[in-house]
Amino acid sequence: MAPWPELENGQPTSEKYTVKADGEQSAKPEKAKETEKDDTGTPITKIEFVPSHSTATLIEEPTEVEDPWDLPELKDTGIKWSERDTKGKILCVFQGIGKFILLLVFLYFFVCSLDVLSSAFQLVGGKVAGKFFNNNSIMSNPLAGMVIGVLVTVLVQSSSTSTSIVVSMVASSLLPVNAAIPIIMGANIGTSITNTIVALMQAGDRKEFRRAFAGATVHDFFNWLSVLVLLPLEAATGYLERLTNLIVDSFHFKNGEEAPELLKVITDPFTKLIIQLDKSILNQIAMNDESVQNKSMIKIWCKTFTNVTERNVTVPSPENCTSPSLCWTDGLYTWTIKNVTYKENIAKCQHIFVNFNLSDAVVGTILLITSLLILCTCLILIVKLLGSVLRGQVAAVIKKTINTDFPYPFSWVTGYLAILVGAGMTFIVQSSSVFTSAMTPLIGIGVISIQRAYPLTLGANIGTTTTAILAALASPGSTLRSSLQIALCHFFFNISGIILWYPIPFTRLPIRLAKGLGNITSKYRWFAIVYLIIFFFLIPLAVFGLSLIGWPVLVGVASPIVLVILLVVVLKILQSFCPGSLPQKLRSWDFLPFWMRSLEPWDKLITSLTSCFQRRCCCCCRVCCRVCCGLCGCSKCCRCSKCCEDLEEVKDEPVKSPEAFNNLAMDKEAQDGVTKSEVDASGTKIVSSVTAL
Repeated sequence: MAPWPELENGQPTSEKYTVKADGEQSAKPEKAKETEKDDTGTPITKIEFVPSHSTATLIEEPTEVEDPWDLPELKDTGIKWSERDTKGKILCVFQGIGKFILLLVFLYFFVCSLDVLSSAFQLVGGKVAGKFFNNNSIMSNPLAGMVIGVLVTVLVQSSSTSTSIVVSMVASSLLPVNAAIPIIMGANIGTSITNTIVALMQAGDRKEFRRAFAGATVHDFFNWLSVLVLLPLEAATGYLERLTNLIVDSFHFKNGEEAPELLKVITDPFTKLIIQLDKSILNQIAMNDESVQNKSMIKIWCKTFTNVTERNVTVPSPENCTSPSLCWTDGLYTWTIKNVTYKENIAKCQHIFVNFNLSDAVVGTILLITSLLILCTCLILIVKLLGSVLRGQVAAVIKKTINTDFPYPFSWVTGYLAILVGAGMTFIVQSSSVFTSAMTPLIGIGVISIQRAYPLTLGANIGTTTTAILAALASPGSTLRSSLQIALCHFFFNISGIILWYPIPFTRLPIRLAKGLGNITSKYRWFAIVYLIIFFFLIPLAVFGLSLIGWPVLVGVASPIVLVILLVVVLKILQSFCPGSLPQKLRSWDFLPFWMRSLEPWDKLITSLTSCFQRRCCCCCRVCCRVCCGLCGCSKCCRCSKCCEDLEEVKDEPVKSPEAFNNLAMDKEAQDGVTKSEVDASGTKIVSSVTAL
């Protein structure tokens, strides 16, 4: 009910309801005046307000709640084109061209920083990642293989690098195909951390951060859900291995050169001036080659000359000779002729760290910090430029083009067309991480909706596998079959995930889960860091550590956790859709402690822990500052004065009475000094009664 609606609309008139001193009325309305007598016999005149002219105000209209996921309207705050003169129009055109060029420059450095970031991660954790593949007993465990794929891809920040290691191991018969498939699934999860990190750069604005983080994590949820369903299915049936084996056996391929990397042609001239790596060392470490354990991954010599010559060498016995005709004995030594290969260094590489005698970890740390700074700077500038360019009519056209569906009955085709667009764009840039990371700022500022970003992300997953397929088709004969089969396993894994989580709108769980996480992180922004640490580090490391102990220990620890999670999910579904089937106590989560069902206590704890770093001075400094202020009287420019400022007390605001009481009769009574409880000159008490209707 609206508060006091009749008082605001009721308009008592002094002509109809003015009681004269002798008790007569100047005008007698119908049912407007009732005269009663109290216990003493004194007549009491009741005056009623005229009802409101409309009862519409009595009905409380539901206020429309703004949907936080609606795309914002990017209004053009500048001068309209029609209002500009010739000079202003020319200046506006040159400004648009300049902004477009700056956008391309920042986008170029953004992509280059991603490439350098991947190299930095490989220098810092590449050798550790390569050692994960050494233990064959762990690799036989599908769950352990999946988390190894996650950890390796997170450490090297490149799914193509981890996939190439797996392909090399399969080609060398060190790893069977059925053990390599879970690693590929894990690599698919690990590669989605890049755009999630990029989304953290928009944490300054809650609304932008909600959309950007949800748009980035929709990729995470798709990969996690696909693995949760398809990994047990693959372990039980081996359908991916059998399907790809049939496809590979049914075709005959020819060898060729490596597939061209289109984006590398543009970025390599700049990134190679910063750092160059010998990535073959990771493959050799994964194959348990002890000779490269202490070898640096930083490439020093870019031009070498390899020569094979015949030389006389000594052998332990004549059985070790190349042939009897090329073997002779000279006293105590047996000699033979063998082909000896030696490599001669010709020219050094031209990058910054070529002459620095620094370890891989130090160089990797320097590049990691630098690339992150450049990445953040470029991303912030890209967002600012996009916000200034995508306004008014331009924003309306772009948003309408990207987010509008085809007319009925072909609206369902729009999503599948977006999947093809995402696959094509990823094939052009040769990296799903680059495409999804570049799309994240657009989601944040509201140009692309979450519903449209989801199929584009699915297309990016397919696009990155087609690149691997083309590279496999052009690989040497020794690795052709294995690399093609692994690439096809990656391809059909993503196709299976799309079949599970896209065609039916009800099954598009990644969108709902990403929106829920976006709402949480927009309110508690520290939870985004907690999410990254838990899902990409703690859970994979815990599973990997339990796998080292043994399979029974992993099952014994994981089974209760999985059962608790399933119980929570079932209870949540019943609470939402069928609460009547549950006991009264289980219809909500109020039976749990507050810290188990809400992030608010944790938010207070983290806020209190971080606030100590934001204080201007510690307790001891405050005492010193108070003494300083007391002795010399610090001015406002002195730093000590900040510690001595007292909080201003909040003044109580007077309560404002409803406007309906400020009528003419009351104003007249107030001027005459007569209150409600006072009796007028004729002895008649005047009482106003308020009716609801």
